[in-house]
Amino acid sequence: MAEISSSDGGGKKGGKVRSKKMSTKIDMTPMVDLGFLLITFFMLTTTLQKPKTMQLNMPDQNDKKETTPVKLSESITITPGENGRLYWYQGISTDPNCKVEETNYSAKGLRQVLLEKKATIGERFSIVLKPMKKSTHKNTVDILDEFAITGCDRYGITGIAPADEALIKKFEAANPK
Repeated sequence: MAEISSSDGGGKKGGKVRSKKMSTKIDMTPMVDLGFLLITFFMLTTTLQKPKTMQLNMPDQNDKKETTPVKLSESITITPGENGRLYWYQGISTDPNCKVEETNYSAKGLRQVLLEKKATIGERFSIVLKPMKKSTHKNTVDILDEFAITGCDRYGITGIAPADEALIKKFEAANPK
């Protein structure tokens, strides 16, 4: 509570009349109590943001089931490179007729490629993701997000082979950015 105390001028009679000086003393306890009540209220009534995750199913290392072979005509390989570059090709990297194409991470880039390939190939459409050593984690996550957006659920992630790197380097030499 705020308290105002007054003091007498000393009780002298006569002379000049001086105004009474008042000293103020403010008790801050109620304000501190109110602050802690508000902090407690907001901490207890807020909802924390739940982390947004994407389900990534990996095969069991000990499972030796036979797998169905994937045709090269039904799959594409996507390779994120350094400096935000993104390459894709259909076929095998050791084939001299293999044609690498470059796209970007936008809706008119990778998403359009995935939707077109999915429409022409059908349900058996498969994707192989081979990140380069100098690509960023963000690029791989962006590509996985595009898989989820376009409904491409048949994909695999593997390391990049020297033949794939040579194919990309050959494309970069012919098409500098």
